[in-house]
Amino acid sequence: MDASIWSNELIELFIVIGNKRANDFWAGNLQKDEELHMDCSVEKRKNFITQKYKEGRFRKTLLASLTKEELNKALCAAVVKPDVLETMALLFSGADVMCATGDPEHSTPYLLAKKAGQSLQMEFLYHNKFSDFPQHDIYSEGRLNQESSQSTFLCDFLYQAPAGASKLSSEKKLLEETNKKWCVLEGGFLSYYENDKSTTPNGTININEVICLAVHKEDFCLNTGPIFTFEIYLPSERAFLFGAETSQVQRKWTEAIAKHFVPFVAENLTEADYDLIGQLYYKDCHALDQWRKGWFAMDKSNLRFCLPMQEGQEDRMHLRRLQELTISTVVQNGEKLDVLLLVEKGRTLYIHGHTKLDFTVWHTAIEKAAGTDGNALQDQQLGRNDVPIIVNSCIAFVTQYGLGYKNIYQKNGDPLHVSELLESFKKDARSFKLRAGKHQLEDVTGVLKSFLSDIDDALLTKELYPYWISALDTQDDKERIKKYGAFIRTLPGVNRATLAAIIEHLYRVQKCSEINHMSAHNLALVFSSCFFQTKGQTSEEVNVIEDLINNYVEIFEVKEDQVKQMDIENSFITKWKDTQVSQAGDLLIEVYVERKEPDCSIIIRISPVMEAEELTNDILAIKNIIPTKDDIWATFEVIENEELERPLHYTENVLEQVLRWSSLAEPGSAYLVVKRFLTIDTIKHYNERKALENIKEGVLKVKEEPSKILSGNKFQDRYCVLRDGYLLLYKDLKSSKPDKMFSLSSVKFYLGVKKKMKPPTSWGLTAYSEKHHWHLCCESSQTQTEWMANIFIAQHENDIWPPAGKERKRSITKNPKIGGLPLIPIQHDRNATQARERLRVQKQNSKGCGLVQSVTKVEMAP
Repeated sequence: MDASIWSNELIELFIVIGNKRANDFWAGNLQKDEELHMDCSVEKRKNFITQKYKEGRFRKTLLASLTKEELNKALCAAVVKPDVLETMALLFSGADVMCATGDPEHSTPYLLAKKAGQSLQMEFLYHNKFSDFPQHDIYSEGRLNQESSQSTFLCDFLYQAPAGASKLSSEKKLLEETNKKWCVLEGGFLSYYENDKSTTPNGTININEVICLAVHKEDFCLNTGPIFTFEIYLPSERAFLFGAETSQVQRKWTEAIAKHFVPFVAENLTEADYDLIGQLYYKDCHALDQWRKGWFAMDKSNLRFCLPMQEGQEDRMHLRRLQELTISTVVQNGEKLDVLLLVEKGRTLYIHGHTKLDFTVWHTAIEKAAGTDGNALQDQQLGRNDVPIIVNSCIAFVTQYGLGYKNIYQKNGDPLHVSELLESFKKDARSFKLRAGKHQLEDVTGVLKSFLSDIDDALLTKELYPYWISALDTQDDKERIKKYGAFIRTLPGVNRATLAAIIEHLYRVQKCSEINHMSAHNLALVFSSCFFQTKGQTSEEVNVIEDLINNYVEIFEVKEDQVKQMDIENSFITKWKDTQVSQAGDLLIEVYVERKEPDCSIIIRISPVMEAEELTNDILAIKNIIPTKDDIWATFEVIENEELERPLHYTENVLEQVLRWSSLAEPGSAYLVVKRFLTIDTIKHYNERKALENIKEGVLKVKEEPSKILSGNKFQDRYCVLRDGYLLLYKDLKSSKPDKMFSLSSVKFYLGVKKKMKPPTSWGLTAYSEKHHWHLCCESSQTQTEWMANIFIAQHENDIWPPAGKERKRSITKNPKIGGLPLIPIQHDRNATQARERLRVQKQNSKGCGLVQSVTKVEMAP
């Protein structure tokens, strides 16, 4: 007998209590038909022991009527007496061994027993200090999963590293600090001991406090062999790492731990094959006003979650399809807080952790799951249309810069540059952007060809190869097209979407073959080996790809208005081939949201008939911005190196306005931005003033261009009045006749005054008419905003946004966004004038044939 464990007091305690007395208590209510027999199975014995000792189903019920408080009070009175059996009955009936005694110097029952000199009581209490026995009134058939987890009992040797030594640490440190420990999960506590003989744990974790559990599927090698690790994170910024010798043991422990701290409403999450599970703070579009707690689990590339606002219903985000994944820092209650933004197919989710440590774990896991994981097509980062972002980005770049490029796709890029671009996309396609000037067209086409050639399986799949080739035996075109359609429907979803996107692109390219010399046959010669991943090239393979390109409209059931839209876009290229807009750069416009910053930009396809209302709504939808009922958002054009900006009326044609930038000294500096403009209060104030004679009046400093000889080249005070659709400029308040009066309908007003005018203040407006410019300076930003708002409302006679109840314009396409590419600057005034004239003709023709909006398929910005 090990004397270090079996002390005299412990031996005496066993003698006093004895097996019979203990069994009289635990089986005091055991019925005859519930007794355990000699021939019972192992599973039945295990269930019986659990019911007897963990659930206390068969205990004596003499103390069942007592509350927890009464049991604790009785325990404190019993431990100062020699009757250990009474203490046993109270403790095993649910009294708390660590309950408060009311004595500040002897705060626990153990200390009370010590004070009274009751050594056997002390011994009994010591060995049960981590026990957690259920009360009589808690057993029922309808208990939730927390109660079953309370009864979970696990014990085994696990590898354990000290608190704080997590997988975030170096492998060397883990090798040095990880040791085998005897671990016991009981009563909601995970205790780890030096060995299975130890009675005092090295440490104890309250599972109820766990905020995150990480399960590492890959084994981790120590000197003793592989181990399968898991980590437990607490709100105290502590992390505990444990390791099992097999994945089965690892799973057994993690399942037991998760089922204890994850609530019943989110129990579905515990059934997933998760890598990470826990609680996070979140905000979504349903409630952006405050942070709420939700339960999340990482299951491969899916983020699954149960949110209180959804009444426990499980939802998920496919992380490889994220349109946006960004981390930002916000200040809350004076402290900096890291927040992760996830956007996927119109769903926006903000999350942050309890601590910096658990947030880092979640951020790292989500970032990894959202990235490229393998060489298969479905393992790539995907756009909104389920097409790999690398494919979308290359198509968008070539569409913008290469449709008019001779022998596009036949020219090879620099192998080193192509390899570097492929690596950049593989690292993080979502954040990598192709840029004109920085990246060469041949390199980008090389990336697309190399990517298709090197993925794990061919785009058209090697399994279907003989079927594609055999389809050529069908002489009837319609029957052959039907076969192609049937084959395409059997492709995996990502292959199907990617094939549709690339064939659409090649169809567009061959439509410009008069310029680029790339017929469907020439394109098929380039892409057949990429699509089939064959080393050589056969005429049959070329014929199949040529068939797919030529019959794109029929095979993919493309609507007539989509084809017409493509023809209109391509006509810009063919008609303007001698100008700097010959490559359709005018159709892809970089639009900013609220401010000009890289993270706020969206590249959007502009239809020849797109109006400002449609553009504004598309941008807000892409960014998942829902304007409040009191705010009106508008599209602004910003020109003259950001010195002037003007809100577009919702009916203004966007492309017509963009083409006018060609007359600017620096057209490349102009851009569009969508932001808040007016409020309901501003409109109410305008309507109240309109009832009076003057809508707006006040002194402004005015300068006219070209300046009059007598007035000189200086700003002069003028009393300005906005009335009846006119802006009147008086010499002073006493003047009865205005010096100048011009109609608001014939003048275009901009916020701001160019610096070269040397304005006397930092705020003002600039008014452009056909022959004259006026610069009007005011004393404050508020005054500037008031003048602009009132002039804008007056110019459009209060028609500043579509009437209530009218359907809001949106692009026909669900995805107007197309990539991360800037607009090619338009420069020649003569060419732009011709373009505007063509645009007006096309706009009229479009109305006649029912073409109203852009329907081109699009992609997420890389």
